[in-house]
Amino acid sequence: MRTWIPDARFLPYMTWKQVEAIPKSDAMVILPVAAIEQHGHHLPLATDTLENNFLLGRALELLRADLPVYAVERVCYGKSNEHLGFPGTMTLSAATFSGVVRDLGASLHASGFRRLVIYNTHGGNSALVNVLARDLRVEFGLQVFSLFFGAGVALPGLDPHEDMYGYHGGTVETSLLLAATPELVHTDQYTSCYIRQPGETGRLVPENGGATYAWITGDISPSGILGDPSAATAEKGRQWRELMAQGIVEALEEMFAFRNRQQF
Repeated sequence: MRTWIPDARFLPYMTWKQVEAIPKSDAMVILPVAAIEQHGHHLPLATDTLENNFLLGRALELLRADLPVYAVERVCYGKSNEHLGFPGTMTLSAATFSGVVRDLGASLHASGFRRLVIYNTHGGNSALVNVLARDLRVEFGLQVFSLFFGAGVALPGLDPHEDMYGYHGGTVETSLLLAATPELVHTDQYTSCYIRQPGETGRLVPENGGATYAWITGDISPSGILGDPSAATAEKGRQWRELMAQGIVEALEEMFAFRNRQQF
């Protein structure tokens, strides 16, 4: 699959002797995790995996050259059972996904690395990533960080309702792929659907609230889209990529400078 990661920061392109020579006390390794799952009628199954690499690659281009930060290959399969029933979706169980990430963390630890960033671009992985970050900290003593999508950067020109509920295949993801891989976007096949409509109020929300409910995509959207791609453009994708990549850079710089405050 296509990669945008700079060669000099991509561990799989190195020999084991080159990896051995990396000073491990400060070096940080990024483990990207994503998904292969339906993204409606207009986006490819690999959307989350492509945008992960598209954003991270640009961030690593912008990152200061003197910072020893490296990436390994993407874990392209994630916990995507909310999309089962849509052909082409490939999902791992929570146990399998956790086992894969745990074993990769163990492998990096065995190579001498002590600092790990899990960079995730699939919402269905998020709860597990948070658990795994702590488990890897406890089991191996790794300093583990979690980083999601654009590092929380605000995107100018994005409709507020889309920003809140454009979870899947909407304006942002479509714009990014129009910028990254326009040949894979079927612009004549756009559909739209929201998990919560404008004006709806109440304490019970789909996620990220004090009262939530479990949902699967097929309950809500016949096409598999949660959002509206109709406002997407390649220009927005390029602009937002730069903003998100800069947010990732700032987050990585903070992670690099961070040290645990141990109290005894």
